[in-house]
Amino acid sequence: MPQEPFSLRKIAIGAYGPSLLYGVATGSITPVIALSARDLGADIPTAALIITLTGIGSLLTNVPATLVTTRFGERWALVAASLWCSAAMILALSAPNLAIFGAAIFMVGMAGAVFGLARQSYLTEAVPIDFRARALSTLGGVTRIGVFIGPFAGALAMSGLGLDGAYWVGAAATLAAAVLSYRVPELAAPQHTVRGRGSPSDPATPVPPPATVRAILRSHARIFATVGVGVLLIAAVRATRQAVLPLWAQEIGLDPTTTSVIYGLSGAIDMLIFYPAGKVMDLYGRRWVAVPCMLIMGTALLLLPLTQDAFSLLLVALLIGFGNGIGSGIVMTLGADFSPSPGRPQFLGIWRVLTDIGTMAGPGTVSAVTAAVTLAGGIWTTGVLGLIGAAALWLWVPPRKKHLSGR
Repeated sequence: MPQEPFSLRKIAIGAYGPSLLYGVATGSITPVIALSARDLGADIPTAALIITLTGIGSLLTNVPATLVTTRFGERWALVAASLWCSAAMILALSAPNLAIFGAAIFMVGMAGAVFGLARQSYLTEAVPIDFRARALSTLGGVTRIGVFIGPFAGALAMSGLGLDGAYWVGAAATLAAAVLSYRVPELAAPQHTVRGRGSPSDPATPVPPPATVRAILRSHARIFATVGVGVLLIAAVRATRQAVLPLWAQEIGLDPTTTSVIYGLSGAIDMLIFYPAGKVMDLYGRRWVAVPCMLIMGTALLLLPLTQDAFSLLLVALLIGFGNGIGSGIVMTLGADFSPSPGRPQFLGIWRVLTDIGTMAGPGTVSAVTAAVTLAGGIWTTGVLGLIGAAALWLWVPPRKKHLSGR
């Protein structure tokens, strides 16, 4: 890193602008994917399956994304992912049948894997360690703000263009993200020498062999089996909370408008506290945010089936939003902390596989338990997973910054 004082302003537009725009793009199309599938002839189960293609595309592309980022660098990976997602949006709005539409949604998931890996790898390299959690928490918060804005931008466009309007918003936002990503300064980091960007005429600097996914998986197996399990549980609980709030609101007889207001207020709390959480992580250590995040969400989910009216549900929803909000950036920060250099993109690719598995497994667990018992039983199961996750993170995340190095 340069010895001159670090200023996030120098990279803020390039680092956070694309993430904000990418969040707007994904937020604009998420509410209408199922509706578009239905218009193309899908039944309800098939429409639900189409929605999952973004997660499947991301999961299957996480490891290949490391090859793209390692070969071309973070900046060009961000540009390529944004352009690929923009092309996917155009394909989705012009799809003549369900198969092509499904392929477009899968492409959106692919682009998300490359974009997410590249932006995390870039900030990990660009930001000093003492500022890392604040930088990554801000990244998480900015993305959430974009996702929050997206449905409103999509709704405005759809008022004149129908369902296609949401995809036009997505295409324009990701194209703008590609332009901003091009403005991201190139990194003069050691891992770029490994990529072959160093001077070949300098024989005094040995070039280590390139890291591989298999080598990183083997050398960091203990981290993946301990802290990795903790972040998998974080992802599972986070994904589940989005599904169970509206389901339980329906269970106790609330109308859709009230449910939307409660959900929106929970999301607003979530977005407001990302920076203080990052500062706590930087000053006192990651454990002081990771454990409370899971304790609060786990406890709130255990309380959720006990609510019987809108007010009590709102209180629990706000508690869930607060718990999730203080954990903004925690998964990315832990991944950055434990990732080696060289080998950071490969490590983060595996890290994202773990979180994607959690994201898909959480709602699946609720569905299975609900089918076997009740919705309340499914929610309580998730609450217990949250408490288990808190215990795992307490055991395996160092109390302060013992796991950090000068990478």
